[in-house]
Amino acid sequence: MAKNRQLQFSLAINEALDLMMAKDKRVFVIGQGVKSPWYVGNTTRGLIDKYGERRIIDTPVSENAITGCGVGVAIAGMRPVIVHPRIDFLMYGLDPVINQAANWNYMFGGDAPVPVVFWLIINRGGEQGAQHSQSLHALFAHTPGLKVVMPSNPYDAKGLMISAIKDNNPIVYIDDRWLYATKGNVPKGIYSVPIGKGSIRRKGKDLTIVANSFMTLEAIKASMELQKEGIEVEVIDLRTVKPLDKRLIFSSVKKTGRLLIVDGGWTSFGVSAEISALISEEAFYFLKSPIMRVALPDTPAPSSLALEKEYYPNSVDIIKAAKRVVNIKRR
Repeated sequence: MAKNRQLQFSLAINEALDLMMAKDKRVFVIGQGVKSPWYVGNTTRGLIDKYGERRIIDTPVSENAITGCGVGVAIAGMRPVIVHPRIDFLMYGLDPVINQAANWNYMFGGDAPVPVVFWLIINRGGEQGAQHSQSLHALFAHTPGLKVVMPSNPYDAKGLMISAIKDNNPIVYIDDRWLYATKGNVPKGIYSVPIGKGSIRRKGKDLTIVANSFMTLEAIKASMELQKEGIEVEVIDLRTVKPLDKRLIFSSVKKTGRLLIVDGGWTSFGVSAEISALISEEAFYFLKSPIMRVALPDTPAPSSLALEKEYYPNSVDIIKAAKRVVNIKRR
């Protein structure tokens, strides 16, 4: 019965935090607005009442200090979860992430783990503008020493958060508030979703679509429409952006011979570009047509609702691109 329990994405995160804090006293949450649903939704609901203000630490607006504090105590043996309600504003705190956490264990010969989770929330849409709407996962994936996970459903949201807290490496856990109200099956208790392993959401023989986070839902929606037209799409949910599940991607591309990459970040120099390069280097001769990508245009996010509808790609854009991939033959 518990295996079929429906839970919201945001509450799946809440449950993961609750379970891991109950299990391990070294785990704590620190960040802006952890007491406020305006900041983090209901992801931390009830936790401050249960664990107190010494383990659910609501901070002033001080991104660099919050992040540096978390990295420091992780080096000392704690397991902090540092939440930034807007991924954009972690730009103030990049030094502890990229210069310290990512490099520390390497510099000390593997004897100084940094078990910290950087929990970063994407807030897109709603006419919030360029400084509040960015998905910066490619920046962190570019940095050696960091692992980057991006769940697309409640089951993975809980399982990947648990895996991230357990891991001795710095993990960048990125979720999208567009997913918070979605529901799915989430078992009770502690379970882990392996970091570095993707998942096939739909099987198909004509085209591989690789997606992550919210764009996985749009890819699945597109694949269902394409099936009505006789195009069988295999949808791969990356779950982990770094390290990529190369074996899963290569296996699917070898089967279908076609690849469409769907990403919530910008087109240039991003995750879609990396996957495209990997296939070109290691699986080129299996391709029946050129690789295509659906991602954000290389412009900042607009502040107009009308422009947002054009700016953010959706299932319609994916369907158009998928048809081009299927119908174009490689010369």
